[in-house]
Amino acid sequence: MKSSEMTPSEYNAFYKKYVDLVEDSSLNEALAQGMEYIQSFFKAIPEEKLDYRYAEGKWTPKDILQHIMDTERVFAYRALYFARSDKANLMGFDENTFAVNAQASNRTLTILLGDYMVVRSATISLFKSFNKNQLKRVGMANASEMSVRATGFVVCGHEIHHCNIIKERYL
Repeated sequence: MKSSEMTPSEYNAFYKKYVDLVEDSSLNEALAQGMEYIQSFFKAIPEEKLDYRYAEGKWTPKDILQHIMDTERVFAYRALYFARSDKANLMGFDENTFAVNAQASNRTLTILLGDYMVVRSATISLFKSFNKNQLKRVGMANASEMSVRATGFVVCGHEIHHCNIIKERYL
């Protein structure tokens, strides 16, 4: 199933900006392409920029990479819950609280990228395990309906969104 095959009713309008960033490919292709892109993108950031903040209180590129992973973990859990459960209703998460407590600045880029590879590999494996009916199942998260497949496409678009921000404001 491709991103173009989804209907707007499968996700909250807030997530459209992420879904629209994903090329019209299958979810498994988009996840695999993202894994390659993130590795090369973050490795190309000059070392002195990895802990740079363009304004006070803003995240560093390392914080953003950790945020990408945290969000992917949350959305993969949502996908699993929706695929396996009936009438799922999950709470949202506070990305800023996660970022403060993640302490990405205490970790090297090599360790962060290694963690990213583990997270993405697990996400790819998870989505490959879903059949077509499971991918279409819908649950509630943060008071919004979302299909299983939409969670995957949001993950893909979310990381593209943050890479675009890094290009615009950090490099």
